[in-house]
Amino acid sequence: MTKHYAIKAQARDGAGKGVARALRREGRVPAVIYGNNEAPVLVSLPEKEMSKQYHTGHAFTTLCDLDVDGKKVMTLARDIQLHPVKDTIDHVDFLRVSEKTRLNVDIPVHMVGHEESPGLESKGILNVVRHSIELNCQATKIPEYIEVNLAGKDLGDSVNASDATLPAGAQFVIDDRDFTIATIVAPKRADDLDEEEAEGEEGETAEGESEETAEAEGESEE
Repeated sequence: MTKHYAIKAQARDGAGKGVARALRREGRVPAVIYGNNEAPVLVSLPEKEMSKQYHTGHAFTTLCDLDVDGKKVMTLARDIQLHPVKDTIDHVDFLRVSEKTRLNVDIPVHMVGHEESPGLESKGILNVVRHSIELNCQATKIPEYIEVNLAGKDLGDSVNASDATLPAGAQFVIDDRDFTIATIVAPKRADDLDEEEAEGEEGETAEGESEETAEAEGESEE
């Protein structure tokens, strides 16, 4: 089941920059609740509590039970606007959800099975292409993360969507291909590094020679 956190909110009548500034001076954040075929509701909530949830890194995947003047509303934060300089929260958009609500959510990727990967055992390098993946799932069944299994992966192998374990009822938004999540690449050998250094030195030499040649030509013309 999706995790929940609770915040007490207050309905607000006004909108606009003046109202928003006044709320922020009081340590509150303006927000709106929308969706589920109901009219939008303007609210405000404690800045400290919302900021704490935002900095957990899970605000967009954890349901918020808003208590709006005694009325409970199950929501999910869909957009959090930050101050361009202070990095504090300026505004929050909450989507009303229910057990029937399905939505697209970015879910973090957790790699497992490192010790069962021949490529990593051979000192290969895990190159992660996607640190999160967009899932379509029920609002009340948003997973905390997606497990991706590295077992059996050797040097040069790709780790694909088919190597991930999804919760029941969830599906990838990208469903037309077995997309790549990570690759396991061979470590650079010492001779490869020597070749790169040699190429760099040759480039510097060639550049130096061209400058000397240009100076010599200039002197001969004089």
